[in-house]
Amino acid sequence: MHPENPHKQPYDFPALVKVNSDLENHVFRNKYGNLTIDFSNSEAVLYLNKALLHYHYQVENWDIPKGFLCPPIPGRMDYLLHLKDFLDQKIGKKRYAGIDIGVGASCIYPILAAKHMGWNMIGSDIEMRSIEAAEQNVLNNKLASQIKIRLQKDRGSILKNVIREDDSLDFSMCNPPFHDSAEEANKANFRKNSNLGIDTRKLNFGGRSNELWCRGGEALFLKRMIRDSQKVEGKVQWFTSLVSKQQNLPAIEKHLKKLGADYDIIPMQLGNKKSRFIAWKF
Repeated sequence: MHPENPHKQPYDFPALVKVNSDLENHVFRNKYGNLTIDFSNSEAVLYLNKALLHYHYQVENWDIPKGFLCPPIPGRMDYLLHLKDFLDQKIGKKRYAGIDIGVGASCIYPILAAKHMGWNMIGSDIEMRSIEAAEQNVLNNKLASQIKIRLQKDRGSILKNVIREDDSLDFSMCNPPFHDSAEEANKANFRKNSNLGIDTRKLNFGGRSNELWCRGGEALFLKRMIRDSQKVEGKVQWFTSLVSKQQNLPAIEKHLKKLGADYDIIPMQLGNKKSRFIAWKF
């Protein structure tokens, strides 16, 4: 993890249970004698997230509707911290303003950015239920002065329309849907659970279609976003996105070069999992 990630140490479950008693019934000792939860249990993960947000970020009233993606907070914070390092190097300001594309019901990136970094954020999404839930999380935690939520009404656009004429943003960020079908998403989750020794009948990872998969998967989504970014280039200094699958990088780089963009690839690592985000400008 990033050296400044508040979650680089094992979860302090006794402390977390103190701020969210609902978590207590889900905590147990594994065969190594360590306190943990069943990460295939969506309810347990939800209560863990609530406790982490309360304990580390003083976010006391956060929730998501049933069936929506419950984000792993340590990884979300890692993206933000690596992004801050990148922006400090390229721009060098005390506070930044950005937009999260595909904010989801959780509104997790804007909330963490606002609470931990003091940044001003916009969150956009194509689904009204996600917009409504995100707005509720903003209001419930008194963050309306720092976070604005915008509906992307044009499903053929990614950045256009939600980035407006009077916007002046330092960055955009995105955690794109990386599967190209529901079947692929289920197969990936099946493999993950098998590798972790989790009952493979439990496929309750959460997430709706626009959160987990889209036509063409991650690679096509990012190509669309790169093309779309040319239309709003004067409004955003750096466009960024996570790239979950390393094998997608060559095609994405080729597309950026074709359009004449300058870009950087920033490596990240969370435990044994290597990841990265790509940043570009014109």
